[in-house]
Amino acid sequence: MSYKRILTIQDISCVGQCSLTVALPILSASGLETAILPSAVLSNHTAGFTGWTFTDLTEDMPKIKEQWEKENLDFSAIYTGYLGSAKQIDYVKDIMSSRLVTGGKNIVDPAMADNGKLYPGFDDAFVDAMKKLAFSADIILPNITEACFLTGMEYLETYDETYINELIDKLTANGAKTVVLTGVGYTADKTGVVVRENNVQSYYEHDKIANGCHGTGDVYASAFVGALENGHSAYDAAKIAADFTVECIKKTIGDENHWYGVKFELALPTLIQLLNK
Repeated sequence: MSYKRILTIQDISCVGQCSLTVALPILSASGLETAILPSAVLSNHTAGFTGWTFTDLTEDMPKIKEQWEKENLDFSAIYTGYLGSAKQIDYVKDIMSSRLVTGGKNIVDPAMADNGKLYPGFDDAFVDAMKKLAFSADIILPNITEACFLTGMEYLETYDETYINELIDKLTANGAKTVVLTGVGYTADKTGVVVRENNVQSYYEHDKIANGCHGTGDVYASAFVGALENGHSAYDAAKIAADFTVECIKKTIGDENHWYGVKFELALPTLIQLLNK
């Protein structure tokens, strides 16, 4: 594998093991030069803490892109996570169209919803903007809730394979090229990921750990991108990311003081082993 420079665009939560504080070390451990474009800086993430500071960097994004253009800096892949507004999405689309190398991949985690609901602060206008970004990407990594918002399908807590197949059909009909649908479980004790690439669909199932942890979506997406850019297929990258995320959760459960994220750092040796298999 040639040495690659990739770009990830999402916020920095200075404490909380999510977004860029997860993406940067995981991608770097994957052997990738990782450039970042922060969309905002928060003192800590917003789940469980009683308060936080927030600095919006929306207007810095085009200025940074202009400087990259002057320096002729481009990227082998561009991976987006949490974006704070429709305006940021427009800036991201511009960066993707201008700074990606020929043959590179745009990878979008449409981080905007879970458990049947949009995250606070998002509305229909944001969903419409995210649709344009997601359906123009090479790979998307939605959870079931996000896939429902992208397609207009009804969100169901209990579902079968027919429902999941219809959801992925609608995603591809709207323009999605490769779909990695996360959090798909047909029994209470199992979950997994469905990958559809080039009209071939595969499912990887693994044990579901009851105690969910904040930031695991960012851990998963970052590990997926790391594996993909190391030459693994979309399915194999999805499997590696799932196994790594489970290991991160196992390293964390039992520590009541570590409620705000997963101890992914302790599992990085496992990720490196998985990448090199």
